[in-house]
Formats: sequence, structure tokens, C-alpha cells
Amino acid sequence: MDEKPPRAGDLRQGIGVLAHAGTMGLHLVSGPAVGFGIGWLLDEKLGTDPWLKAVFFFFGVISGFKLIYEDARKITGEQGRDRKTGP
Repeated sequence: MDEKPPRAGDLRQGIGVLAHAGTMGLHLVSGPAVGFGIGWLLDEKLGTDPWLKAVFFFFGVISGFKLIYEDARKITGEQGRDRKTGP
């Protein structure tokens, strides 16, 4: 069993995948938080207490999942491209 040391390109690619995966959790939390914050500010200004918080929170959840989907496509696209080119 001859184990080869990892190449610099492989390490950079692995770090890139981990960076994309790390931002996925942030997107899941930050989208709803920002949406709720916008809804809270608008509710304070317009006097429509629970409604705009709920609507913008829902928009934030949708935005967070959309960003996670895009990140997942980037990760799988990078891995798919490497499978085609090979070592």
C-alpha cells in the first residue's frame, strides 16, 4: 500500500469545499434573521405588528434555502468537474 501525500491542488480544493459548506450554515441562520429584522422595523413604522415580521421571516427562510441550494450546486459542480478531468 503506497500512500501518496496530498497535492497542493487537492488541499486547496478541499479547503474550498469546506468554505462553501461552512457558509451554508450561516445562510440558513442569517436569511431568516435579516428578514425578521426588516419585518420588525416595518411593523414598528407602520403599526402592523405581527404581519410583516411573519412575511419577511418567511421570505428570509426562502432566501436562506435558495442560497444553500446554490452553494450545494457549486460544491457538486466543482467535484463533478474534477471527476471528468481526473488526476
